[in-house]
Amino acid sequence: MHEPTQAYVLGHSETELRRLAMQAAFWGELTEEVLRRAGIGAGMHVLDLGSGAGDVAILAARLVGSSGSVLGIDRSEDAVKRASQRAAAEGLSWCRFSVADVEAFDTGQRFDAVVGRLVLMYVRDPAQTLRALVRHLKPDGIVAFQEIVLNSVHSVPPLPLVGRVARWVVTAFERAGAQADMGLKLDATFRAAGLQPPECYAAARPVAGADSAAYAVFTAVVRALLPAIEKFGIATAAEVDIDTLAQRLRDETVAANACWLSPVLVGAWARIGA
Repeated sequence: MHEPTQAYVLGHSETELRRLAMQAAFWGELTEEVLRRAGIGAGMHVLDLGSGAGDVAILAARLVGSSGSVLGIDRSEDAVKRASQRAAAEGLSWCRFSVADVEAFDTGQRFDAVVGRLVLMYVRDPAQTLRALVRHLKPDGIVAFQEIVLNSVHSVPPLPLVGRVARWVVTAFERAGAQADMGLKLDATFRAAGLQPPECYAAARPVAGADSAAYAVFTAVVRALLPAIEKFGIATAAEVDIDTLAQRLRDETVAANACWLSPVLVGAWARIGA
């Protein structure tokens, strides 16, 4: 029997669903690149795990087209409702969503691919989860996941506020039980699950100048984490000063003529044997 999935420290509120949509716009191209490299294409039937607001499932749906299908699962009814509304609004009738826990999921349907973004970091035993999910794949099916390396934020020249915010975020995730460096564990996880050694691809978004979306994206993450940041004694609300944080991140970056990397995302994919 699977251990229960770790608590999702960011929650499932309407604010969090909007944050996920903002995050998806920021990282969408990096995720689409992984899906394309993994071989997701026209006519395929795809299972998306931990769909949240539906962004990865919708990306996959555009790649497979109306001759294929995508099923996204998430344990939050609110998330499934939002994702279903978004897919319907975009005319993606072949993209549907269902309430289910990643580790308890079972179906008689067989898929050409199982995918997920930022989901294994919350699973107690990612390799065991992958082993269980493989049984839902057709012969020669694809396993493709994209996970984060939260402690990879780096700036030139060093930016004190950016560094401090990055430490708040990493510490909050770690103390909540999430694997903040799951991106660097994907290769070992695939192997431990009995899969072929995966192909991997890593990418990050550089942040510079006054117009980057990163300031708002990072502030939204901190806002969602603020209860945990305070609960774990990482920083006080006054220290975070959430309502001015985005502007302070922007001002610090612009004043120093600096460039920094958002956390690295690592994608890994492999095919199962026929």
